[in-house]
Amino acid sequence: MARVRIDHPRTLTVRLLESYSRRKYGGVLEPGLVAFNNRRVLRTYLRAELGAAKWNTVDRQLKQLAVMAAAAELGCSWCMDFGYWEAWSGGMPEAKLRAVTDRTPTDAFSPLERLVMDYAVAMTRTPVEVTDDQVAALRERLTDEQLVELTFMIALENQRSRVNLAMGLTSQGFRELCEYRPHDAASAAG
Repeated sequence: MARVRIDHPRTLTVRLLESYSRRKYGGVLEPGLVAFNNRRVLRTYLRAELGAAKWNTVDRQLKQLAVMAAAAELGCSWCMDFGYWEAWSGGMPEAKLRAVTDRTPTDAFSPLERLVMDYAVAMTRTPVEVTDDQVAALRERLTDEQLVELTFMIALENQRSRVNLAMGLTSQGFRELCEYRPHDAASAAG
């Protein structure tokens, strides 16, 4: 249960933000409702998220794996739930999604993907456990521009996860939206 108010008066601004969120994500995102308690925070939060969405030097799925690894390390169920849905919607194979969310060993990941997830976990730990060897291994495969983008994306996820955890936000059910498969319906009918 959220530790601050998320049921705001139905002002025009609230209705517009909810409408946008429903269209884009299929539901009203509770972190936005938390931030709505402080309009300056909300504006800064939205600018940061919209700006980060334009970063494009690192493969989207690679960034999603990094984000999910950081969220899993912190134990943010909201971020894991939403991250699963977002990555699934972007076409990430379900074997990878399940391996990241369940934190199980698998051969589903490439060496670069493993490096990126390990980097995200090391960066998320307190104190930070990133090593020179990790960065050197990443620099063999990524440009400095890409490494900086990846690092900032992981830092942004750390902020998201820590805010959500502190505010008491938990899963909103986004992962369940991914569970329906057309072959499931065919199996049930046959």
